[in-house]
Amino acid sequence: MTPPGSTEGIEATAATEGTAGTAGTAGTEGAPTTVVDLNADLGEGFGRWTLTDDDALLSVVTSANVACGFHAGDPSTMQRVCELAAARGVRIGAQVSYRDLAGFGRRAMDVPPDELAHEVAYQIGALQVFARAAGADVAYVKPHGALYNRTVHDEEQAEAVVRGVHLATREQDLPVLGLPGSRLHEAARRAGLPAVAEAFADRAYTAHGTLVPRREPDAVVHDPDAVVDRSVAIARDGEVTARTGERIRLRARSLCVHGDTPGAAELAQRVRTALWRAGVRVEAFTPVPERAGGATR
Repeated sequence: MTPPGSTEGIEATAATEGTAGTAGTAGTEGAPTTVVDLNADLGEGFGRWTLTDDDALLSVVTSANVACGFHAGDPSTMQRVCELAAARGVRIGAQVSYRDLAGFGRRAMDVPPDELAHEVAYQIGALQVFARAAGADVAYVKPHGALYNRTVHDEEQAEAVVRGVHLATREQDLPVLGLPGSRLHEAARRAGLPAVAEAFADRAYTAHGTLVPRREPDAVVHDPDAVVDRSVAIARDGEVTARTGERIRLRARSLCVHGDTPGAAELAQRVRTALWRAGVRVEAFTPVPERAGGATR
């Protein structure tokens, strides 16, 4: 058999998942098969400056979190990534951010809730133009950087993000990808939106299951072998080791590999191969949009 990813032998299957926010299971014979999505942050360049190896990563991941112009990205980059993603059957997600190009969306900001809702809707709408031009649709929404971390505990900002999602997509209930147990997920569920739990193999966790802030030591896991091992532990076993040594439960339907990590494409391929060998099926958490003509991943 051939490991999945950019090599041949990928089996096209429809998305199957369990309860939103947990690892899915599928299969009617023998032991159940764990199902996990593999996502990466893409399109994080601007003009002549590029950061992520979008082409290589789109041969490995099943969901693409596309920068929508507020922390990175520009119209040409968004168009190019959407074309590549649609052609390869990779789901397109809007990675919305505070308006912070200079700080790459990682600086804390206090944005009034109404303004934030409008800015979230604006970003989703901009990406949707290019997704539809490519024959696809925006399939989900994920906050980026400081906004992602803020909506873990800030109910007002979380609700503003959800209102922005509703404003941009009144005709459909887009899933919201985020940290399990976050205020963002609570707000999404109250609003009737699917809440999809995400985990990070290359980020350190606290004993409470939250991400260690990037400003603190050892917040990012740099050892590729450790990232691969943590990916399998999260997807197959539903647990991860916190920075302080505790084993914590962490059930996630989607696993993120950061696109701005050096050697991200190679690392993502290693993760996908390790998951396959561990009996974990890598599959998007959203079905193929009817508009899309790309292959299922």
